[in-house]
Amino acid sequence: MNKTLLSAALIASFGFAALAPLGAQAASTGTINFTGKVLADTCAISVNGSGTSTVALPTVMVAAFGSSVGTVAGATPFTIALTGCDTNTASAKMAFNGTNVDTTSGNLKNATSGGSNVQIQLLNSAAAVINTNTQANAPTIAVASGAGSTSLTAQYISTATATTAGLVTSSVGFTLTYQ
Repeated sequence: MNKTLLSAALIASFGFAALAPLGAQAASTGTINFTGKVLADTCAISVNGSGTSTVALPTVMVAAFGSSVGTVAGATPFTIALTGCDTNTASAKMAFNGTNVDTTSGNLKNATSGGSNVQIQLLNSAAAVINTNTQANAPTIAVASGAGSTSLTAQYISTATATTAGLVTSSVGFTLTYQ
């Protein structure tokens, strides 16, 4: 009987030992690596190959918009070019900002009083609408050998069923984040 009791006690001890957690195994050393890039300067920026940054949209007739909200007219392509970039620059991501940005549509509000019920809409090189509020579809400019460019399009877009005659002016700022 003592042998049976002793055997049961040994089995119970080994069972508890098997269920007990093992001591934590941890490395005593490690390495953290860091990488980065320091660029000499920012790139020179030009719009349509000139020092001026004005894109002139064509004159369009009210009839071009019909009576539908969201109708577009006067598509005008233009180019943003970067030159003189540090040769370590691989790309530059554009981000738009400014007081003329419509926070709902992401289009550019008409800064001229007197209406016309149109805004200016930007499109990237793939003809996708750029939301200048959320930065959706904002372009990234590939840079090679210190230069790069992207094609954009600006166009009028109606914001009401009754587009009226009037002047249209707007502007938008942008920043470039270099990679």
